[in-house]
Amino acid sequence: MLEFPSWALTTLYLVGGVLGVLILAFVTGAVVYIRNDAVGIVEKLWALGGSVEEGFLALAGEAGFRPETLRGGFHFFMPLQYRVHRANLVTVPQGSLAYIFARGGQALPNAQALARWPAGVGVENARAFVSQGGQRGPQRRILREGVYAINTAQFIVFTESATHAVVLGDASDARAVETMREMIEERNGFRPLIIRDHEDAVGVVTVHDGPALDHGEIIAPTVGTHAADGTTFHNSFQDPETFLAAGGRRGRQEQVLVEGTYYINRLFATIEVRPKTQVDIGNVGVVVSFTGPRGADVSGTDHKHGELVAQGQRGVWQTPLHPGKYAINPYAVKVSTVPTTNFVLRWIEGRSEAHGFDDNLAEIKLITKDAFEPVLPLSIVVHIGYDDAPWVVQQFADIKKLVEQTLDPMVSAWFKDAAQSRTLIELVNQRAEVQREALAAMSARFAKYRLNVKEVMIGTPRAAKGDTHIDTIFEQLRARQVAREKVETYESQQVAAAKELELRAAEARAAAQGDLTKSSVSIEVAQNHGRAELARKTQEAEATKVMAEATAMRTRTEGRAEADRVAAIGDANAQAAKAQVDAFGGAEMALSKEVAAMLSGAITQAKVPLVPTVTMGGCEAGHGTLVDALISLLMAQGGLDQLVKRTKQPETAA
Repeated sequence: MLEFPSWALTTLYLVGGVLGVLILAFVTGAVVYIRNDAVGIVEKLWALGGSVEEGFLALAGEAGFRPETLRGGFHFFMPLQYRVHRANLVTVPQGSLAYIFARGGQALPNAQALARWPAGVGVENARAFVSQGGQRGPQRRILREGVYAINTAQFIVFTESATHAVVLGDASDARAVETMREMIEERNGFRPLIIRDHEDAVGVVTVHDGPALDHGEIIAPTVGTHAADGTTFHNSFQDPETFLAAGGRRGRQEQVLVEGTYYINRLFATIEVRPKTQVDIGNVGVVVSFTGPRGADVSGTDHKHGELVAQGQRGVWQTPLHPGKYAINPYAVKVSTVPTTNFVLRWIEGRSEAHGFDDNLAEIKLITKDAFEPVLPLSIVVHIGYDDAPWVVQQFADIKKLVEQTLDPMVSAWFKDAAQSRTLIELVNQRAEVQREALAAMSARFAKYRLNVKEVMIGTPRAAKGDTHIDTIFEQLRARQVAREKVETYESQQVAAAKELELRAAEARAAAQGDLTKSSVSIEVAQNHGRAELARKTQEAEATKVMAEATAMRTRTEGRAEADRVAAIGDANAQAAKAQVDAFGGAEMALSKEVAAMLSGAITQAKVPLVPTVTMGGCEAGHGTLVDALISLLMAQGGLDQLVKRTKQPETAA
């Protein structure tokens, strides 16, 4: 048999006793070890003072959960009096949120949805939470990123990945915890709200806690937007306590969220992301506000269709929105887009413009003076001024109602009246005149509604379905027009033929252009030669004229000289003859002598035979002499007159 030394037995007993004591201590709860990544929630099983009478936590040493937690290390308790619930530290990951549900604290009032968290109290201080008036239930406060040593018996913490809570074994408690988690997940509450810039959106906030809205209000007014006022600035609903302190109301808020990241308690407020209000170029946005104070109507006594008010008041805003993008709550206001550029309204079935104002319009059914029933397609160009847009909206709510309820009946009635005063042919032929009349009439009528008519365009009347009479009339008109066109065609052909002749002549001239050019040059050369010859002849004529004048002058001079010479000779002869006469016995004797000399000269020059062939007789009495015969002969040849003249000249000179 193996025997142990006494000291070995003593050591063995001592070690066994220590182990037994330690085992007993751990079994009885006298010694508790908590890891550094966990906390211990202490539950007192019994106490001489009894159990907790009111509330959840044992604040005065009663039996129940103690508000303080145990951190890492060994902790010693009275055996069999305490139970320690080990729980992991609460970790909230980066970019996520955590929600808190308090089991203990003051009860919530009936009108309050979420519990108020005491100011200045940390989430790890359960005692301060309860003692300073913290309320039980889902909390307004949320947890951001970090690690927390929280008493999960008092506070149930919901993170995205886990629910941190000490299980109580109560089925109703478990259902409440699960319901709250489902609600948070449904609202995507574990993630912050991110509105990205490329989304061009706004966040419409609905607050689920706080005082209710006043009677008749549908939108909660904006509060706490001034960052300089720290007591009311709730930083876009991220601080619920400050929001409520600033006078915030529950319900859909007038204030909206714009681009950014927001850490908002989704149990306190839910967010609906909606597109921004955009007013395109060529339009204005007329604002109809459902909230705000009631203002004075500025539309005047002539307009009682609605309330035209200043900006920020309830009603139709007098000043419209310019083109651009606006962060406006679509539940607080309605923005009606009104085109300020010209737009067309078509009374044509099955055809409408992109704006959709004329979707329900169709051709106008007419009855003409001659009992035809055509349908008339029609288009009207309309313009609405910038300042007139709010007036139009306050009267008709939107442009489509204006078109269908007012413009369509008014336009149809006018054209029906115009058609009854014209035959079908007149209606077709007088289309331009009808358009002018319609433009004037529509301009005056549309102006009552602050609409500007730019143009009225009438289409060709056509037959309704099943009506063949109008087609017959149109066929006759077409045949008549074809005949006119033929006449014009023939006339045009005649003109074309004449033009063709001109063309052919022009082509011939073009073909003979070389010859024409040569002949033109030849003509010009001949003209130049003629002008040179003319100049030469002119010069010769001038020279001849000068020579002739000189010759004439010479002749006159010579003549005068010759005359003077002859006169001198005559004078000398006269004087000699006179002397001779006087010497021969007078004039008769001298005359006979001269006649004989002249007769001798004449016979010599004329070569007359000496014996004449004619015998000259005397007078009837037969008494003629030779002298008488000579005198008769001189008279026949004019010699006697010359003899007398020569005879008289000396006398005259004398």
